[in-house]
Amino acid sequence: MKSKKYKNSILQIETILLEENDNYAALANVSAILHMAFSFWWTGFYLVKNENEENTLVIAPFQGPDACSRIKFGKGVCGTAWKTKKSIIIKNVHEIENHISCSEFSNSEIVVPIISNGNVKGVLDIDSKLFSNFDETDKKYLEKVCNLISKKYWP
Repeated sequence: MKSKKYKNSILQIETILLEENDNYAALANVSAILHMAFSFWWTGFYLVKNENEENTLVIAPFQGPDACSRIKFGKGVCGTAWKTKKSIIIKNVHEIENHISCSEFSNSEIVVPIISNGNVKGVLDIDSKLFSNFDETDKKYLEKVCNLISKKYWP
């Protein structure tokens, strides 16, 4: 069931990416598609921006309640995925020492980096109210989504 939802979502995402040249507009629709298909608590993107001569993850299009606006390199789950250039699945965010709590209702999380030419351009961050909500199936398909985004907007 989950794989089928991802396959259908990816078909929609591919169509959007084919037609949309603006990355912010596309990311807004990608976050909406994933958020609605899976009823996640929070679904969105952070993009790497240079601010005051320091790179920072800055909030970008998302669906869900308000969230942290900026995340430093290596901080929290998003900053760690950025630093390691690897997807991270957290079954219980309350057990993670460096977790940045933007919402008390978030209990599990997956973060997937968007990588182009060896550089992280941003991350896809998804939170769930459910514990242990993410697995290798989510990782596989969300990495595919991030790869499609990278190829389109940061070739």
